[in-house]
Amino acid sequence: MHKQKTIFMFSGQGSQYYQMGQPLYAHNAVFRYWMDHLDAFCRRSWGASILELIYDPTRTRANVFERTPLSGPAIFMVEYALAKALEDAGVRADLTLGASLGTFAAAAVAGAVTPEDALTSIMRYSRVLEQHCPRGGMLAVVADCALFEAPELCSRTELAAINFASHFVVAGLEAELADVERWLGQRGIAHQRVPVSYAFHSRWIDAAREPLLRCFDELPLQPLRIPLICCAQSRTFHTWPDRAFFWNVIRDPIAFSRTIAGLVHEAPYRYLDVGPSGTLATFLRYLLPADSGALVQRVLSPFGGELQNFEAVVGAVRLGVPERV
Repeated sequence: MHKQKTIFMFSGQGSQYYQMGQPLYAHNAVFRYWMDHLDAFCRRSWGASILELIYDPTRTRANVFERTPLSGPAIFMVEYALAKALEDAGVRADLTLGASLGTFAAAAVAGAVTPEDALTSIMRYSRVLEQHCPRGGMLAVVADCALFEAPELCSRTELAAINFASHFVVAGLEAELADVERWLGQRGIAHQRVPVSYAFHSRWIDAAREPLLRCFDELPLQPLRIPLICCAQSRTFHTWPDRAFFWNVIRDPIAFSRTIAGLVHEAPYRYLDVGPSGTLATFLRYLLPADSGALVQRVLSPFGGELQNFEAVVGAVRLGVPERV
């Protein structure tokens, strides 16, 4: 008999929206402390308040939150603050899982980097992208992944992520994505723009490789306290990998589907989505076998219910996570 292990899952760019985590910020002292603490760090270091941006009273969840140099730090702050609030309430990760930018929060919660150093790295790399990379974007497509082989897609974009069998993401330059959107729309294929400013996980950010490697090389790293699962490599790291790790995280395709397939064979984990939108939890419902024994939970959502979700997650731990053979 053993206790079901918990994986904290951290999503990346595209999961952000204005007012994310606002009910927790208003009602949870630990979440509010970390949001205030990290925002004060941003003010001192970069002269900008991320909190004022996230909780701008003139913006609603329906407004597009796109600019990468600001959305990246905002996602990190919300994810890290939520993880610390859960830890304070007795919900602790046995492993962390990072998808794209979420890997910075996964590494911070795993103890490999301080939240302040992680924030510094995120803000630096966002500015490097602005200096070296053409404007682009990403497009989520709800269709069989084989559709990517269509010339209208594979000649104009690159495959940036496979989330499950009927959900993938492509990346490309702005003009090419507009043509792809028209082509998909003409065929009635569901699709949605990801709110990002660059073609992450594609060759269109390769111009930033050398300055980004130098940026990440300055990131002070400590040994991992708990294992870190990387969706770029579909691997679980118990010791810190090479210094190119974070470059690979934002350059290589996100292999979420393949990563989860490997974890399913290990144990019936408890998957806890600590991202702003709960998107990884949604993907899991299409990936986990019905008899996997896994538990999937989320806290935040653009549709509300954060406080109730938080209490449900904490309550499950207080009642005792089911024992597994």
